Amino acid sequence: MDNKKKKILILGASGFIGNALYKELCNYFDTYGTYCTNPLYRENKKFFRYDIQEDDIFKILDATQPNYIISALRGDFTSQVQAHLHLMEYLLKSKCKLYFISSANVFDAYSKYPSYENDKTLSESIYGRLKIRIENMMMRMPKTKVGILRVPMVFGNTSPRIKEIKALLDLNEPIEVFPNLIINVTNDDRLTQQIHYLINQDKYGIFHLGSTDLIHHQDFIKEVIHRLGNYDSILKKVYTTNEDRYLAVLPKDNKLPKNLSITSQEIIDHHLTVD
Repeated sequence: MDNKKKKILILGASGFIGNALYKELCNYFDTYGTYCTNPLYRENKKFFRYDIQEDDIFKILDATQPNYIISALRGDFTSQVQAHLHLMEYLLKSKCKLYFISSANVFDAYSKYPSYENDKTLSESIYGRLKIRIENMMMRMPKTKVGILRVPMVFGNTSPRIKEIKALLDLNEPIEVFPNLIINVTNDDRLTQQIHYLINQDKYGIFHLGSTDLIHHQDFIKEVIHRLGNYDSILKKVYTTNEDRYLAVLPKDNKLPKNLSITSQEIIDHHLTVD
């Protein structure tokens, strides 16, 4: 199918990741998105208002008839589960594939090692358990219908994390760092390029979309602050354990081309700019 004829529906397209995806894909595909409250999207014919707690997702699915759905939904957890149950119903009766943006938090109960695609999921957090529940629903589907995209912490100039760091620096307020936490990271630019590639190649399965290297959370945040300007920052060190612990998702089975990989230093050097 010609790319321009491929229809993509991004659920949560007004959020940080969803909107970055819309901007990446809209020039290549017939791309639609949902928003909830932001009035900026009201006049955009490609955007549908969708309140996850009140609205029926089937109306938007029938209106757009997508070939690919990307779920970047946020909001009430019970409503998220219900929405994804409806998506599963739709997938079974249509020629459509679902990419679900999951999280490294599906492994947050493990701490000794980084996690790979086929490792067993286990989470201590409510957020991680939500992602696991939706992942498990998807794993009961025909495997070519679904892609689970596990993502670590996402940075970028307009990311909520960078905005929060800038705000705290301006106020001379402390910034929380976790000295014993070993992570990998990504940013909106590279993540959206990777998802674009997965759609182009019609890929399915589980993908770990983070930097190829690991870094201590405290070291990464220090580098970010240094990149943002000459700040005399206050770091509040938070220790959840006396030993190093990992919250990182690395690929082993489903590796992307080298030109789509990224390192934590590249994110700092090339993808964060001073205002």
